Parts: sequence; C-alpha cells; structure tokens
Amino acid sequence: MVQPSANGGQLRRPWTEAGMAGTNAGTRLRAAPSGESDELGRRLAASAEYRPRPAGDVVEWLAGRRRSVPVEVTRIPFDRMAGWSFDPGSGDLVHESGRFFTVGGIHARTDYGVVPDWRQPIIYQQDVAIVGILAKEIDGVLHFLMQAKIEPGNVNTVQLSPTVQSTSSNYLRTHRGARSRFVEYFTEPGRARVLVDVLQSEQGAWFWAKRNRNVVMEVTGEVEPHDDFAWMTLGQILDLLHHPNVVNMDSRTVLACLLASASSIVRPGDGAAAAFAAPPYASGEDAFLSPVQVRSWLTERKSAYTLATRAIPLDSVDGWERGADAIRRPDGRYFSVVGVEVHAGNREVSDWCQPLLEPRGIGLAALVVRRINGILHVLARADLRPGCRDTVELGPTVQCTPENYEGAPRETRPRYLDLVLSRSVKVRYDVVQSEEGGRFRHAQTRHLVVEVGGGFPARTPADFCWLTVPQAMALARQSYQVNIEARSLLLCLHAL
Repeated sequence: MVQPSANGGQLRRPWTEAGMAGTNAGTRLRAAPSGESDELGRRLAASAEYRPRPAGDVVEWLAGRRRSVPVEVTRIPFDRMAGWSFDPGSGDLVHESGRFFTVGGIHARTDYGVVPDWRQPIIYQQDVAIVGILAKEIDGVLHFLMQAKIEPGNVNTVQLSPTVQSTSSNYLRTHRGARSRFVEYFTEPGRARVLVDVLQSEQGAWFWAKRNRNVVMEVTGEVEPHDDFAWMTLGQILDLLHHPNVVNMDSRTVLACLLASASSIVRPGDGAAAAFAAPPYASGEDAFLSPVQVRSWLTERKSAYTLATRAIPLDSVDGWERGADAIRRPDGRYFSVVGVEVHAGNREVSDWCQPLLEPRGIGLAALVVRRINGILHVLARADLRPGCRDTVELGPTVQCTPENYEGAPRETRPRYLDLVLSRSVKVRYDVVQSEEGGRFRHAQTRHLVVEVGGGFPARTPADFCWLTVPQAMALARQSYQVNIEARSLLLCLHAL
C-alpha cells in the first residue's frame, strides 16, 4: 500500500503528514449545526476538508501503476475465446464453469415510452458482487483504501477502484486464481465495523436484475500494505471527480451510498458553491415537495407502468446478428457484444478470455437543477429499464446515448435532451466518466449538471419531479430506488 508520487513511485512520507492539510480551492464540506449532526457526518466532513496532496499526484500514481504492470487487451473472434462457447440449444454465450455471467436474450413489453415491445441481448449475472471500501482513521481523519485496478474494458486500463470489487465467482476462486485481496474484511464477521451496507442495482439496460453489495467497513488495526493500494481522504477523491475516467463506477456508487447515509448532516461549506447546497432542513417546508410527497410520487410511478420481461434464447433475439467476432444490430445502434483476450500482471488470474458489451458512442447522464424557494433542486426522472427489479428507479433528467437519436423524429427524442445540450443553460459540471470495465468495453458516460433560471417551469410532466439533494440522497439509502447513473451524478454534485 503505497502513497503515490509524481513519478509513479513511492512517497517517503505518508499523505497524512501533519502540516500538509490546508484550505483548498473549491467546495468544502462541513458539518451542519450540532443539533442536526451525527458522528459519521462530522467525520465525513473532516475527511472532505482534508487534501494532503493535490489530485494530480493521484493521477500520476495511477499512471505509474499503469506503466509498471503490463496489460494487453486484444479483440478476438468468439471461437478463440477460451472457456466460453455458444450453447448449442439456446445460442447463449456461457462459461464452461457455469459461473461468472451469461449473455442471453430478453423480451420486454411495457407501456412506458414510445417503444412498447423489443428483444435484445442482456447480461445475466446471478452472483452478488462485493464493491467495498475499507475506511480507517489516520491522524484523526477518515481515510479510504482505494485500489489502482486493471479492468479489461477500461479506456485507460487502470482506474481508481474500491478496495474490493469482486463477484462471488471471483472471491470463491471459481477461476482457480488468487483470492481477492482484503475480501476477508467484507466476508468474515467481526473484522471491521459497518459504515454503510446496501444492495443496489447496476445498469438496467445491460444487466438483468443485477445486484451489488455497496459496503464501507471501518478498521482500526494495521492493514497489510500493497503497491496497488493507497489511503485517500474524501476530499482527494472528490477532487478527482473533475478528471475524466479516473474514479471508476464502483467507487462512485459506493461513496454515494456512504454520503447518503449521512446526507442529513453533511453539506457544502461557505463560498460561491454554497448556493448549490440544499441544507438538510430544506426537505421540509422549504422544499418544493415534502418527503412524503416525494416517496408517494416515486411509488405512484412504479405503479403506473407495466413491465413484462422474460428470458429468451440468444438465438431468438430478432433484429440482432451474430458474426464471427461480434453480436450487433445491422444499423449499428445501441451496443455490440465482443470477445477479448486479456494479459494482466497484477490480477488474481493473469490471462483470460471473456465477452464484453461495447456500447455505441458516449452516453449522457444529465441533471437539470434550479433554485426553488432559494434551495437547489434537481429534476429527477422515473426511469424504466428492462433489467430493473422494480419497474422504475429514480434516474437523471436525461439518460441516453445521443448518437442513437441522430436523425430521429423530434417526438421520439428524450425529453429535455435538446435543453441540456443547448446554450440556454449554465453548465455546472461536465466530465466524462467510465462505466464498469469488467463487463463493458470502453463504456463512457458524459456526466452533465446544468442550471436553469427561475423562469423554468416548476410544473413538470408526470415522470419528472423536483427534489432537493438531501431528498434524493435519502432515497439512495434504500435498495433499488435510485439508479446507478443518478447515484454517480449525486456524488459528482458533492464535488462542485
């Protein structure tokens, strides 16, 4: 466990060295008034204040790890994908062990949106993955153990990942490789104290009913050091969210869940960005809707639509073609399924083959925000995806891949897509972030937060709702209420 230096090597002094902290540019987090605070909130606020090294040092450390570990990812035809094959009865793409995941088909029918009936490939993964971060108090400040992790689908191979990012097939060693480092803190009771532990969904357009355990565990004793791991404060990680493709998807969702568990007592501090704060008490009379009204709206939206999905053989997915090296649509839209061969020196298994889902173009996840009664509100959307476990989840204002709508009739384009891409809004955040590189190849999503003025109507279409940030974070404390794109954007809001 090393501390990154500018040349990718080891720092002689720890990042927690006294005197390295100080006031940093940008938003700071502080605890709310004492009557509303709790222990976790105060500790998160202190960690968010503390930036012993600039974000660029972490970027250089990741680059150093990238240089030090040889990684080679090669596109290959399906018949060269060792361990994988197409089932002769269904055409599903399966692993010889029967574990890991399967690429099969799904038939979806719904009364939501403009497309009522379709078939598509989708990833079936029954394993519940652990995406877990170890926390530890160092010199009185909460730090998080982050990993420089290689994933075959990452655009830059190595990104900042949770301490453990592993399916049960991996940490139970179905691959016959090494055990996932530090997984015992998340699987053996009594090793650490739970700070947050919640099951959450992944991408409902690409996974069928996928579940991940988003968990942060706090340790007090010594943790074995390793060159691929480093302790970082919350402030350092938030700063890294301004760099593209650095903080990976799993880190973003875990930290969003952690902040959600303390959202009532953590808020941006004084300064220009304070106008972006929704104070913790704003979920009452100062908010556009009360907490009860927000929950009622989401429940009503979950009840408003039908979603009937059934698994079908991959061979029965109409409108898709299987070639020697890809499963794709003839028009090239949405995504393809491809095969890769991987050589990576620091993974539990150093050589393997696997399929990856490769989306078309760069996705867009955008939040429209505005002040109502002087309080920042976000325009959330009830979002339905075929892999959702409960019909709809709370999503961003806009969530799509714009390239898929090039030349499409205006009535079929996502509502507010043209608005968020126009010059009539004030851009508050605009950074491209990566999706999970273990299942998706070069999947990137532009994270966009735009502000509209007071003239923008407060009245919304039925599938949209104005929420304060604490109201949205309160929903994220529960399973399957806030989708992964919205959780990622909520974390990015804290970095403003």
